[in-house]
Amino acid sequence: MKNFDYYIGIDVSKLTLDVTILCECENTTKTVHYKIENSEKSIAQFVRNKLGKYDSEQLLFCFEDTGIYSMPIAYYLSNHQMAYWQVSAVEIKRSKGIARGKDDRTDSKEIAFYAFTHRHKFRPSRISTESIQQLRLLFTEREKVLKSLAALEKTAENKDFISKDVFKVVASVNRTLLKQLKKSLKIIEEKILSIIDSDEKLNRRYKLLTSIPGIGMQTAVYLMIVTKGFDSFDNWRQLACYAGVAPFPYQSGTSIRGRNKVHHLADKKLKSLLNMCAICAVRHDRELKAYYERKVKDGKSKMLVINNVRAKLLARAFAVINRGTPFVNTCKFAA
Repeated sequence: MKNFDYYIGIDVSKLTLDVTILCECENTTKTVHYKIENSEKSIAQFVRNKLGKYDSEQLLFCFEDTGIYSMPIAYYLSNHQMAYWQVSAVEIKRSKGIARGKDDRTDSKEIAFYAFTHRHKFRPSRISTESIQQLRLLFTEREKVLKSLAALEKTAENKDFISKDVFKVVASVNRTLLKQLKKSLKIIEEKILSIIDSDEKLNRRYKLLTSIPGIGMQTAVYLMIVTKGFDSFDNWRQLACYAGVAPFPYQSGTSIRGRNKVHHLADKKLKSLLNMCAICAVRHDRELKAYYERKVKDGKSKMLVINNVRAKLLARAFAVINRGTPFVNTCKFAA
């Protein structure tokens, strides 16, 4: 565990950053608060004017992962090789205990104290590569287009319940919109594949992932996004926990003996994709199909077995990435 002399807690909002500097001096903690604009220029000025006199190796910046709003501070700290820690907002909130009231200044102070008291868990954060960032944005746009397509396709339901003269008012507009959205979807998917093809590392890992029965283009891309190219998780069990497919015990004393179950805190999109992958794998992969049928025959619930298959797919994903060779279906070599 590395100890730092100064812990900088940052509460991020769209326009401003509330910054609290915490230092432990003479067995007591002292804090000082600043408020700056959320821009790379203001961040650079603040670090130069207020923190320039300190050794940068003794500074630990900590802030919540707020998506695009936290990118300016992350870019600056990463480019200047300064230690920073992006933490889930839920984890910081639950570490505070009982809290009454809320304001940005207090939040930044709580984040600084979180970094100080939980420094034994510190793991340096880093921004994703440019290719991963581009894939994330394109994948988000793809999701928006799919939702719009699903909504517009429901317009056709009116056809069977209203007169043709009434329906024709919207029919041509609906067809045009659907055509444009389908064209946009194709462009986005082609752009995603072109980015993967242009990055040797991503291209190699994409081919390894899609060699696994059940894992297709969408899931392979999203796996690379959430794992930052499989560099942000140490093993498949950590990813299974993140995806919400790892079961946990629910027991207490002698009276509570609940069954093991997954937790609701999870990446719901990844969990949904893995669910579709598991269903596809059970249908087309001989090994997983035999496993599914055997467990169901033993009395296990179908959803429990599907969840096990989801975990197996993550294990296979990490196996092919770590091994560097495509998935080998051993069932075809069986007698």
